[in-house]
Amino acid sequence: MPRNFEDWLATCRESIATYAYYTDFEKIYSNIEMIKIELNILNSLIGSKNIKEDFKKLVKQYPNVLQCIPLLLAVRKKEIEIQDIDGNFIYRFDNTNQSIEQYCVFMERTGLFDLISKHLINNLVDYATGVETGLGSNGRKNRGGKLMENLVESYIQKAGFIFNTSYFKQMEISTIQEKWNIDLSAISNEGKTVTRFDFVVKTNNYLYAIETNFYQSGGSKLNETARSYKNIALKARDIKNFCFVWIIDGEGWQSVRNNLAETFAILPTLYNITDLENNIISIVFK
Repeated sequence: MPRNFEDWLATCRESIATYAYYTDFEKIYSNIEMIKIELNILNSLIGSKNIKEDFKKLVKQYPNVLQCIPLLLAVRKKEIEIQDIDGNFIYRFDNTNQSIEQYCVFMERTGLFDLISKHLINNLVDYATGVETGLGSNGRKNRGGKLMENLVESYIQKAGFIFNTSYFKQMEISTIQEKWNIDLSAISNEGKTVTRFDFVVKTNNYLYAIETNFYQSGGSKLNETARSYKNIALKARDIKNFCFVWIIDGEGWQSVRNNLAETFAILPTLYNITDLENNIISIVFK
């Protein structure tokens, strides 16, 4: 029975978030633990009446406290470039080759001296933990992609395929060609581009190359992805005993519905999570 694109697209869901998706506390605690001693040393400056002089003495005695400073501004790099009326200046916080006086300029002009001396915070460890939590939220996009991969893998396993025996992860085309003596040059642009599939499933009759994508919001990248996979789908049809499978989900695809509809029309193995729940892998992968 032919599938209806609009009905199928309507089953794409808003979120596949797990409890761990929103914040990776284990990573946050690990990052803080690495600078916890230095942060506690800096705590001695909270409420200081002479913050500049106290900071100078502290850095002379404990120069390693400098490595904490970028995080207090929600910056992960140990090098911060500043452009002001005095010109361009690069502050390095992984060594003490610069003058302490220059670091004082940085602390003063960024507002960190005020933050610490005016007792606007009570504990720099707690403050840094909050900053790390905020920075960690930026990783949700990557975690979202990983969630989709993990979800698809769980259904591959449910269908009875075994890791590194009948299914494989993150395989490059060159590896696939060598392992199964199959020519995939048509979809790799004659070897000029490096293509890696999220999963490869091997049955007695077919080789299934799987790509997965989850997009919660739209963007230009989705159009590019839809067009790219449409081209792969067209070229893959002429490869004997090979099948390209694309598994997607997320409301972001609504924004590129026209391009996606074109791919849907020529790629019968374009699926979403609802299809997985309906055991499409067991039905199709033979």
